[in-house]
Amino acid sequence: MDSLVTSQDHAATGTRAHRAGPVGAVVFDLDGVLVDSFAVMREAFRTAHAEVVGHGEPPFEEYERHLGRYFPDIMRIMGLPLEMEAPFVRESYRLAHLVTVFDGVPEMLRELRAHGIGLAVATGKSGPRARSLLEQLGLLDLFTVVIGSDEVARPKPAPDIVLKALDVLGSDPARTVMIGDAVTDLASARGAGVAAIAALWGEGDDETLLAEHPDVVLRAPSELLGVCVGPSRTP
Repeated sequence: MDSLVTSQDHAATGTRAHRAGPVGAVVFDLDGVLVDSFAVMREAFRTAHAEVVGHGEPPFEEYERHLGRYFPDIMRIMGLPLEMEAPFVRESYRLAHLVTVFDGVPEMLRELRAHGIGLAVATGKSGPRARSLLEQLGLLDLFTVVIGSDEVARPKPAPDIVLKALDVLGSDPARTVMIGDAVTDLASARGAGVAAIAALWGEGDDETLLAEHPDVVLRAPSELLGVCVGPSRTP
């Protein structure tokens, strides 16, 4: 990327990237980057599996390998009934009060906004569910747009959702970064021509993510400020 120049050492350690130009916009994945929703997703999946499949242990290990994708796509990949989506969504709404925001995320978002950086969310969730959750958590107003996988023709790993965010933000891909905790996020970012940043503070598989050679690796939300606004202007 023209806007971000990193060395292998930076990518391996998660230290700040050197910037050849300013970052004008950030596109965020939601689950595992802004919010810790893993326990809720597991419980919703367990209930949906029990109601629709009705026998055997829910295949959590395989399910978690596909987190970041649109839920119907996960069901197709796993060979599970698409009818699981309705109880999964129902339980996700019912348990939404248990979802928490990662430490440092609200402060990081507000600091980016204060520097005039455009913010968007591009998530594997449906748009209505993502916006409902962010509103409940008091974060929705910080984003110019929140896009769900049901609102684009092709969800991640296709670039469509990031391209739509770029269009709404009016942002140059060379001055935009996408941050996620899944391989699908990195693929979507690169397909859209933006820098791909890996977030390692959630429950994602770090080894798998690092094997994709993200442009930048971060281990705390606050480190994104160093990438976007520079070390001398971070709190």
